Amino acid sequence: MKILIGTQNRAKTKAVQAISSVYYPDAIFENIEVSSDVSEQPMSQEETRQGAINRAKYLMEDTDALFGIGLEGGIQVIDGQMYICNWGALVTQKGTVFTATGAGVPLPKEISEQLLAGAELGPVMDVFTNKNGIRHDEGAIGVFSNGFVNRSAMFEHIMLLLIGQFEFSNKSK
Repeated sequence: MKILIGTQNRAKTKAVQAISSVYYPDAIFENIEVSSDVSEQPMSQEETRQGAINRAKYLMEDTDALFGIGLEGGIQVIDGQMYICNWGALVTQKGTVFTATGAGVPLPKEISEQLLAGAELGPVMDVFTNKNGIRHDEGAIGVFSNGFVNRSAMFEHIMLLLIGQFEFSNKSK
């Protein structure tokens, strides 16, 4: 059975493979870069969720895969404070869409100001941490949780929620 992953991002891929392989040990994973059809830096829960759904839906066009996974990171502002937000979507062969959201932490004002000015979180975090490709490793959530939760672990939680919904829907039929 094939599971499609709508990204080449290492942290997201690791999360999908780690969780899916527990429940589907014979799965073959295929990464396909697909568009989210949202902003490079999604600026709300709704936009971030839609990006994940779009990725998963595009994956499932003309395929025999068990399901496609879209994962999207974004930001949201609540009461003047900017937070990280994350969404995942699982789309089946029949077009059924399951969604789940993940952890979020507040961003420092110096990061928020750059994002409001049009920058994207990944490159801003590279400069902030003096590292390259932080979005593929600990991510902003790893930095601002002092390493307690990295980006892959956060997306693993979303994967558990997605696969749980998928399996529940199969069980209840």
